[in-house]
Amino acid sequence: MRNPKFKLDRLLHCMILAGGLCSSHSVLAQEVATEAASDDTEVIEIKGFRGSLNRALFDKRHSVNAKESILSEDIGKFPDLNIAESLQRVPGVAISREGGEGRQITLRGLGPSFTRTTLNGMEVPASTDGTDSGGGVNGGRAFDFNVFASELFNRVDIQKTSTASMEEGGIAGTVDLYSAKPMDNPGFHIAASGQLGYNTITKKNDPRLGFMISNTFADDSFGALLSVSQSQRTVRQEGYGTVRWTTPVKDGGGLFADTSGTNVSGTASGSCSDDGADVDPINCLWSPRLPRPDFFGNEQDRLGVTGSFQYAPSDAVLITLDTLHSSLDNERTMYNFFEMFRSTFDELTPTSITVHPNGKQVLAGTYDGIKSRIESRQQISSTDFSQYVLSGEFNINDETKVTAMYGTAESDSRSEQYRYNMTNDTAHTYSFDFSNNENNPVVDHGYDINDETFYNLSDGRLRATDVLRENDTAKVDLTYQGEEVTFKTGLAFNDRTVSYGEQQINGFPDQDSAVGFTELLPYDDFGTGFDGGLERFIVADFAAIESSLLTKDWVARGAQSWEVQEETLAAYIELNSVYEIANMELRSNFGMRYVETDTTSSGFIQADIVSIKNAYKNFLPALNLALEATDDVVVRLGLTKTMTRPSLGSLNPGNPSFSYVNGTVSAGNPFLDPFTSNNVDVGVEWYFDDEALIAMNYFYKDIETFITSSSEERLVDPAYLPFIDADAQYDPLLALDPRTIPYIHNVPVNGEGTVVEGFELIYQQPLSFLPALFDGFGVVGNFTHVSAGEITGLSENSYNATVYYEKDDYGIRVSLNNRDDYITDYSGSNGNVAHGTTGPTHVDMSAFYNLDENITFTLEVINLTDEYERLYTTGDGTLNLMREYNHTGRQLFLGARYVM
Repeated sequence: MRNPKFKLDRLLHCMILAGGLCSSHSVLAQEVATEAASDDTEVIEIKGFRGSLNRALFDKRHSVNAKESILSEDIGKFPDLNIAESLQRVPGVAISREGGEGRQITLRGLGPSFTRTTLNGMEVPASTDGTDSGGGVNGGRAFDFNVFASELFNRVDIQKTSTASMEEGGIAGTVDLYSAKPMDNPGFHIAASGQLGYNTITKKNDPRLGFMISNTFADDSFGALLSVSQSQRTVRQEGYGTVRWTTPVKDGGGLFADTSGTNVSGTASGSCSDDGADVDPINCLWSPRLPRPDFFGNEQDRLGVTGSFQYAPSDAVLITLDTLHSSLDNERTMYNFFEMFRSTFDELTPTSITVHPNGKQVLAGTYDGIKSRIESRQQISSTDFSQYVLSGEFNINDETKVTAMYGTAESDSRSEQYRYNMTNDTAHTYSFDFSNNENNPVVDHGYDINDETFYNLSDGRLRATDVLRENDTAKVDLTYQGEEVTFKTGLAFNDRTVSYGEQQINGFPDQDSAVGFTELLPYDDFGTGFDGGLERFIVADFAAIESSLLTKDWVARGAQSWEVQEETLAAYIELNSVYEIANMELRSNFGMRYVETDTTSSGFIQADIVSIKNAYKNFLPALNLALEATDDVVVRLGLTKTMTRPSLGSLNPGNPSFSYVNGTVSAGNPFLDPFTSNNVDVGVEWYFDDEALIAMNYFYKDIETFITSSSEERLVDPAYLPFIDADAQYDPLLALDPRTIPYIHNVPVNGEGTVVEGFELIYQQPLSFLPALFDGFGVVGNFTHVSAGEITGLSENSYNATVYYEKDDYGIRVSLNNRDDYITDYSGSNGNVAHGTTGPTHVDMSAFYNLDENITFTLEVINLTDEYERLYTTGDGTLNLMREYNHTGRQLFLGARYVM
């Protein structure tokens, strides 16, 4: 008979896998407890954050492929308030944020669309909305993690190397989310939590509530679990922006009206030309297009419900029904007050300019003939997500098991945007000066900006966007456990559909005067605490406009609607075995996966519906080896081929999408091939002490095909001019005239491949060897370096570090996350080579105190240092020009948990 320690390890492994029959009846747990008691064996249970790290480390060590795991600290208690923010602590993971909250992830340098996400075993869609700079409404493959509350999950696995039995789709890797199940922890359990949040900018108190109840019945043959999570979040993102920089030569508005009397301080480097003619170098300097104070406010309400029902009529059968519903409602208000350089340089006369020491940009300037505009936006958005998964495990005999699953999921996202423009068309003098602060200038508008009699009122955009994403999955797998080899085979079918539609409100009665429809920006502390301060200004009064002027008669923008359906059928075989080699244990996983993909892309060209089909096939072998070189060292090798399909949105075959202000045209391509990659992963892990690890992983991805954007500057096809003239979004006073000014046309195409390579360093250890006062300390840290070609979202270096101190009744941890600058768009706009984001450093803190076995008090601080978000453009490719600079403040949560 094996000793209790072996059985405890086996039980722990079974619990971690969260799906084996061993956990359903607690037979193994009872054996362990009985034998431990009879042998006087001391079994030490490690709880809390340290316990979750230890369980994840155990799972990592015993996995054949390279993977990381994040496990719930306790029933209903995930380590972070947001799943994405937990994932950023994993080696190789970086996140992007929306309003200060994690939204999407980048894994090993590859953007969000290269990571496949599953929930309870099936791939799921999740779309939320965001600001323009945050990507707007997500209609692609990227997964928006902020749609879910973290309390709904008890485990996340990050699969960094693939196996044949894993569904294809993630070149970067796969993130597997699991909600809790009653037979994971048999018996009756209740967990309830309440937190009150406070933000240092909004000064608002936001509640966050969670509740879970589970029980097993009839000798643990039936189990039921229900969990509910509800939270509110109030955000104010305040700062300054430029909406990119440009030069008169590169802007559609043309050259300055007159530079003969300009007082120039400093030297503009070199000269440039316009249509072959030399011009005053002042026309070559980079200037802010729309210098403006920014306000982005958001009131968020998130509700999540999970249900899980399990039935095990015998030791050979386990049937599970998992359901998850989540809703995310956002009401955003966005206010900007800008002076208009874009498209109007030929109307401006610079009277004084200070050239930056780099000779390429304007550091300070004063201009005559400028006009101003106040933009007020109200964006009301909702996302409703639902999933149902029915799965079963059937042990036919001691060697053979069949598992089957059918699931359906839907994400329905709608965003209504009410945008109003208040314009001062009276030319005036304006000056800005970035001399003392590169991110927030000193400005002088030359008139009383809060006198509403200067402004008219018009609609800038009254539009709604709908994104419906639907996934259906069916899978069946057969496993045969032989004496030396485990054989697996299976089939998987997926049906994915994305439907995109737009609506608009026509006939808004523009007003020659904004009098009676304005109010002072409704936050009297606007800009308090911001680096350099901000100027309060008048904005549109949404309530007054809606009651007097607005009729919500939504009309479909049929020409902008499209739908893409994708069906995939895959089959695989896989062999798992264990060998003894020179007193070393070699675990191997080898398999082959074959998948066929069929797409149908439908859209409008002018008024005609078109439907285009495409198909392709892929063969994806995978080999993973894990060698137990010593009792403490594991060496890994992964040789795999993976694929990521094109973004469903990029397959749109219909009418192009126009940005009239920026002079760009975007179109789809239904004949795009998938990204395919040949991968090499090598890892060495040294488990040098209990709960401790030092590891290094090297990864190499040779991406054979890569989808890039083909850009061409040319006049818009005349066939589209009637469509543009009829488009309510086309404002001749602001737009670049498509009849006379070339637009940049961007179309996704199958381009040449690229190589991504890098390494990860990992260190984890509880410092229990220290003297009694300090033995509760522990450290977790990792560093990732990635190099590649022009891939958006790639930070060359990133690192995470957590220091914790934990005792039975209290504990605290501080976590730091940093990533380098990264490029978000290589095509740029307004003459810029690229757009980017300055790499942030985020610091979070969490503390707890156990009053007794049932009650715990918690304190959590998100963004402890109030890290600023900074977006930038690169100008000619050598500059770093502020695009947006804002902050969201610190978020504090004080709470209590009850567990029974």
